[in-house]
Amino acid sequence: MSVDAATVRRIAHLARIAVTEAEVPHLQGELNAILSFVEQLAEVNVDGVEPMTSVMPMEMKKRKDVVDDGEIADDVVTNAPATENHFFLVPKVVE
Repeated sequence: MSVDAATVRRIAHLARIAVTEAEVPHLQGELNAILSFVEQLAEVNVDGVEPMTSVMPMEMKKRKDVVDDGEIADDVVTNAPATENHFFLVPKVVE
């Protein structure tokens, strides 16, 4: 795939980047080089290769799955106009 000058201008417009006419040929070459590299990556055989989350082997950090109040229930309802037992009290709007 190759990028032409009109496509470079459109990409710059979509990215909200001010590009002068003198910069268009240079950016066109840069974008074509990037696309060429991506095409090379598409040719690599990755059959049997497991996806990685990182280049360093590591396990995800996990925490216990427990329900708690966060120990800040009083702070949460501090600015509420009306509360009861750490719950917000609101006027009834539906009969």
